[in-house]
Amino acid sequence: MSVQSSSKTSITQRFDSYQPSKTLLVWACVVTAIATMIIGFSWGGWVTGGTSSKAAAAAGDVARGDLASAICVERFKAAPDAAAKLTEFKAITDGYKQRQFVEAGGWATMPGQTSPDSRSVQACATTLAA
Repeated sequence: MSVQSSSKTSITQRFDSYQPSKTLLVWACVVTAIATMIIGFSWGGWVTGGTSSKAAAAAGDVARGDLASAICVERFKAAPDAAAKLTEFKAITDGYKQRQFVEAGGWATMPGQTSPDSRSVQACATTLAA
């Protein structure tokens, strides 16, 4: 038994004497790169350029709609007969007719446009109804 144990090498000795081939090193790098990409896109929050462009465009649309609805509300409140119009607006219970009222008043039509954006009209009507 002592002969057998003396011929065994320890893990540290085997590790120190290990000489990996270039092929093994290249494959280790390839596998590591692939694993990094999978983890990055799955859990790391990485996105492609197309996905980020779509997200930026959607965020821009939402921001424009929010700004247009805020301008709409301010125009509505700045009108000379705002109190009477607000009473008339709040008397309307149907959401569709409220949006039509806002569109007909012209408050939601932004400068340079011929018609209002439907999202800004909806947001404006919702804000005025609150």
